[in-house]
Amino acid sequence: MSSLKVTLGILAAGLMLSGCMQATTYEATNTSNFKPRDKELLAKTTYVKTPVAEPFRRAIVEYHRKEAPGSIVVDSDNHYLYYVLNDGKAIRYGITVGEEAMAWSGIAKVGSMTEWPAWHPTPGEISRLGVPTFVAPGPDNPMGSRAMYLYSGGKDTLFRIHGTNQPEYIGASISSGCIRMTNEDVIDLYNRVKLGTIVVVLEPKHGDSPYKPQMALQGGGGATY
Repeated sequence: MSSLKVTLGILAAGLMLSGCMQATTYEATNTSNFKPRDKELLAKTTYVKTPVAEPFRRAIVEYHRKEAPGSIVVDSDNHYLYYVLNDGKAIRYGITVGEEAMAWSGIAKVGSMTEWPAWHPTPGEISRLGVPTFVAPGPDNPMGSRAMYLYSGGKDTLFRIHGTNQPEYIGASISSGCIRMTNEDVIDLYNRVKLGTIVVVLEPKHGDSPYKPQMALQGGGGATY
């Protein structure tokens, strides 16, 4: 952990010296927006609530792309998801990226939304991970507290934005899964979007984040759900 702090410190110092640090306003979680069920289930989680590394904490940032306010932009390369605001701003969330998340890019819409979703592992996940065919909703379900299912051309892309029971992987790429956010962040995003929200998933190497933290987060390469 100490080496991670050193890496973060060097990264931040270098960016400030080079003049590349964008204006960033970090946002704390507002639990007043949580529903009673959210508070109940999040209080029962057994996973370790590892703090998210600073570059991947939820923040209000300057945004220079042309997507319309109210849309979502996923930058898988740099492990960021943006919710576009007015006046050249966006809310930037840190995300975990898996193989499925890297396999699809394009423009989609939020076609379905679920609070505290169940998990239906694919046959490949069942074989590889030894998990059951169904995991009921709950605080330790790998789908987390919310799920947004993306559709294109009226068909399910099988690309999801959802919560996670492994916050230690935010900002990292792992073995499988779609786009994952902390349970607190995905609740925040879920409360902002609606059915039909446009989602732009950038192609690999098409991200234009103001800086690209190349971080080897501790434990970020292990096998996981």
